[in-house]
Amino acid sequence: MPRPSLGWAISLIAIVAIFLTVKFYFGVGGTGAGGAGGGPGMLAGAPAQSYPVKTLGGTTDSIDHYRGRVVLVNLWASWCAPCRSETPALEQLYEENRAKGLVILGIDQGESATAASAFAREMKLSYPILLDEDQQYGRAYAAVGLPTTLVIDRTGHILRGIDGELSLAQMRDAVGPALAAKVR
Repeated sequence: MPRPSLGWAISLIAIVAIFLTVKFYFGVGGTGAGGAGGGPGMLAGAPAQSYPVKTLGGTTDSIDHYRGRVVLVNLWASWCAPCRSETPALEQLYEENRAKGLVILGIDQGESATAASAFAREMKLSYPILLDEDQQYGRAYAAVGLPTTLVIDRTGHILRGIDGELSLAQMRDAVGPALAAKVR
């Protein structure tokens, strides 16, 4: 039987090292709609990071401004097809639950105010849109891709972090426990 070459052995070791690095860094196989594992799912229980960024109206806003309310943060971009697809459900969720204390913050990642504003007009959005030109929120919330969604409780802690597009039912499931929780 022929012996494996040294090149073959080195290639195998490199493949295993790359796999383990990706698995460790991104938590492959654990994020998705369940919110566990790597990516934003690993942040559950942590205090929400907040950065002052511009709004479409030209003022400054941040997540901290909404302490005491349930906040669904949605990181998006107008060029992102799954972001476009889930946006009508976000607007519906906001309309259904804002009287119960839900705030949805759409945080545009890296685009101009012109692009974000055109998207918000096209989609007829009524929830606040923030412009994160430096993508601080994407880095802080371990966004592997877009869209990325986080649910933050009334005390400012992350309940769930989810990579990828969500349906309206998944959004309702994600915010429901936070909205039902008693305010202390």
